[in-house]
Amino acid sequence: MQLMIVLDGTIVTVALPTIQNELGFSQSGLSWVVNSYLIAFAGLLLLSGRLGDLIGSKKVFLGGLVTFTAASLVCGVANSEGVLIAGRFAQGVGAALASAVVLGMIVGLYPEPGKQAKAMGIYSFVSAGGASVGLIAGGVITESLGWHWVFLVNLPIGVVAFLAGTKLLATTDGLGLRAGADAIGAVLVTGGLSLGVFTIAQVSEPSQSAGRLLTYGAVSIALLAGFVLRQAKASRPLLALRIFRNREISGANIVVVLVFAAGFGFQFLNALYLQRVLGFDSMQTGLAFLPAPLVIGTMSLFFSVKLTIRYGTRRVLLAGLAALAVGLVLLSRAPVDGNYWQHVMPTLIIQGFGMGLAVPAVMMRAMSGAAPEDAGLASGLNSTAQQSGAAVGLAVLATVATSRSNALLDKGAENVSALRDGYSLAFLFSAGFVALGFLATYFILKDVPKTEPAPEVETAEGRQDVPVLNTPDAGPVQDTARVSGETVSVK
Repeated sequence: MQLMIVLDGTIVTVALPTIQNELGFSQSGLSWVVNSYLIAFAGLLLLSGRLGDLIGSKKVFLGGLVTFTAASLVCGVANSEGVLIAGRFAQGVGAALASAVVLGMIVGLYPEPGKQAKAMGIYSFVSAGGASVGLIAGGVITESLGWHWVFLVNLPIGVVAFLAGTKLLATTDGLGLRAGADAIGAVLVTGGLSLGVFTIAQVSEPSQSAGRLLTYGAVSIALLAGFVLRQAKASRPLLALRIFRNREISGANIVVVLVFAAGFGFQFLNALYLQRVLGFDSMQTGLAFLPAPLVIGTMSLFFSVKLTIRYGTRRVLLAGLAALAVGLVLLSRAPVDGNYWQHVMPTLIIQGFGMGLAVPAVMMRAMSGAAPEDAGLASGLNSTAQQSGAAVGLAVLATVATSRSNALLDKGAENVSALRDGYSLAFLFSAGFVALGFLATYFILKDVPKTEPAPEVETAEGRQDVPVLNTPDAGPVQDTARVSGETVSVK
């Protein structure tokens, strides 16, 4: 399912300019092809996670898979802006149902730090693999069959995934629906987030007055505040606010929001930059993106786990965020007549290196502070942070780019030059999100003790391995160990 969700996202990104031309979307309206999906995804993740607790994760997962696949069919046959946006919203509902329990299932299956790190690396690799396939497939499908098929390709994948999930996933007993799900809270958070993203997206629209935008913003804030109050007083809250008392979970999810705000908004705008400024077609755009997911997958699968075990999640996360910020800053300097091999590809490799380090590390950090009974809650919160960050980041960056380009066009600038300057400013804003994530990591998240590879010890029964606990700033806590009550010396 994770592969299909990522595949869908990257395929749609490559097809966006073609969709805009055929259905007549405006620049800001086009972002709703993505935002309608992200808003439903983000707003319903917490409710979906709670449903997993109530009726069992397998039922929720398979229900989401069916919803996502059916909604893909609606998108594939859409012939108007409204139908496509409605279909994308339904896809977001299905994605929320299926994704809400995934991280919690991984943590439950692999509680040991080492195995959990490997599982998170594979999770990131699958995501990167889906991105790689989606980028190429998006270009090929859009050019050869048309944009409708970028959604219809989900149908056979969904059928296979449903059959596999039915057979392979273990059935778990839930708490029962009588335990309660906070539907009012779900309505408040989804409504508040939706209206907030809509308000940001409308800033660049000349038809919207400042007073109307302020009203929208105030209502959005009121809805989100109502959600917080509801969670504080509800007997069975959708999001138990106690989880935010955990410094690790709170800090890591702040970083998740900022990283995904930067990453998703960049992906959307870079596709437009490649096609509208550099003149790439859909297939060329897909191939042009390819270095980033390939590097992300390589780092996630082969290097991030080893580096995390050796240096700890905090240091790896800081290194990844620094690399990601540098790549975005360099991309913002790409000229109107830029050369892909000189101005774009090197930045994608740097960004892929940064994401490949940062994403597995921050995922582990966001889940590591949760008690076993809160694993589902932490998983839902982490997934909500991802999708909320992506939705808000996309709205902010698209608005920044559009506002800058429109201002330059009003002053008589050429269209291509105005577009390039708008995208460049948005890339700098994206780098700013990452920089904030770096600061949050540095000041909020702290180094934690880590278990080093076990040294050999000499006992009466022979040589055995005993783990030695190390602190970040000191040597081994102990240089002797007890095995079956016998004191031995570490070799």
